[in-house]
Amino acid sequence: MNFNRDSLIFFAGIVFLFSLIGCGNGERSAPESSRTIELTDSVDFLDRDGDVISTVRVAIADTENKRNLGLMNVHDLPEDGGMLFLFDDEEERSFWMANTPLPLDIIYVNRNKEIVKIYHRTNPYSERLLPSGEPAQYVVEVNGGYAREHDIREGMRIDF
Repeated sequence: MNFNRDSLIFFAGIVFLFSLIGCGNGERSAPESSRTIELTDSVDFLDRDGDVISTVRVAIADTENKRNLGLMNVHDLPEDGGMLFLFDDEEERSFWMANTPLPLDIIYVNRNKEIVKIYHRTNPYSERLLPSGEPAQYVVEVNGGYAREHDIREGMRIDF
């Protein structure tokens, strides 16, 4: 086949574009927009004796819309900040990290305010479901590593 100069340039451009498309690593990139949340309340983590071992300031997610947004697109969370999800009933729950740029500890809590499951340092932007494994009525999200740093474990309680 004979190609003229313009055809070769066009062909090279097409090959270049396809190579760029194929170079992605399969991970989602961070969204351009960022949200801020207002930390209006607090959650205390209690040891087995009921003494406060740590307190986080939290935004409250008590409506379906707020719970669906969670910490999505929040790029800056104070070290002692987080979110408390309040549900009307206790049932098995499942969260994920889609559109969430920060690694988080996700703490599932039953109606008696006992911690039933903790996911440590979750992967940002992951669509992997993180189930509670047991019925939960509340969920606390804090910066990844917070639970281990403050020795917060399953079986302990929270208060708010």
